[in-house]
Amino acid sequence: MIAMPKAQALMAKIQALPSGRIAEVEAFVDFIASREQDRSLARAAAATSAPAFAAVWNNPEDDAYDAL
Repeated sequence: MIAMPKAQALMAKIQALPSGRIAEVEAFVDFIASREQDRSLARAAAATSAPAFAAVWNNPEDDAYDAL
């Protein structure tokens, strides 16, 4: 989250823009939020699947590959 003074400064800059540009800023903010949500879901999925794959990745037959 942004600190309040920075958020207020950003809001002032946005409010000073022409209305068409405000719509662009809103679309960009939505894009950034969506991208962050996608990344968060990918990290959660990776963390959830790691224990299941540990049994496959960590086995005596594959120990030779650990040294590569």
